[in-house]
Amino acid sequence: MPVIKSGLPVYLETIYNKYNKFVYISTDPVLFLHTHKETAECELVGLIAAGLAYGRVAQIQKSIQKVLDCITLNAECLYSTTDTHLADFSAQFKHRFTTGNEIRSLILACKKIYEIHGSLYNCFCSHYKDSHETFIPALTGLINELKYFSTVKRYSLLPDPEKGNACKRLHLFLRWMIRRDNIDPGPWSRLPSSKLIIPLDTHMFRIAGELGFTKRKQADIKTAMEITGQFKKINPRDPVKYDFALTRIGMSGRKTLNKT
Repeated sequence: MPVIKSGLPVYLETIYNKYNKFVYISTDPVLFLHTHKETAECELVGLIAAGLAYGRVAQIQKSIQKVLDCITLNAECLYSTTDTHLADFSAQFKHRFTTGNEIRSLILACKKIYEIHGSLYNCFCSHYKDSHETFIPALTGLINELKYFSTVKRYSLLPDPEKGNACKRLHLFLRWMIRRDNIDPGPWSRLPSSKLIIPLDTHMFRIAGELGFTKRKQADIKTAMEITGQFKKINPRDPVKYDFALTRIGMSGRKTLNKT
């Protein structure tokens, strides 16, 4: 494994202090969570926003906004939402590989979770144990329950966390839910940030390679775990702390991290 250079922790803190500010969220789907303060609303918006967080930034934001314009995402309205209410939206919506039918199915599945558990958080915690090294078992439990109530067979929104995929969007959702700072709202505040896994996208994959955190060629869950392990050497309690700041650099098109 690569050796952490002595100056890297200071460098990462510099990057964090520069970019982990509210002014930079205009290009990130976490923006939508900051307009929903209640936990029930925040987690529902977060699950949909993370699910649609692939493709071009402008299209991601347009698609998320279209969902939020058509559907009131809070617990009270969720209980009264029916398939009929979502029919028109389902027929009109499309985000790359994700259909309106998938969004409709996800919302109705969330309704079932709320009826049984009271919240996505409660469902997640019902599958979580303190002895778990990561949140993958609890995340798998939540996803399996959502899929159980799903009415679609193909699900681009809910990949299986235990099948080797990096599941970037699901781990991004957990980062938003569990961490709390200027960027991450952290409504699930009782869970430890130390068990989060880096949301591995193309930007973080390239940056991690430049930092010497991995030599792997495939951006899968093994690579995400390896990279997370390297960040843990710097910050054991919060290994995904630098994710947002570093990906701002990646999205800027900068070819090197040498300049902050």
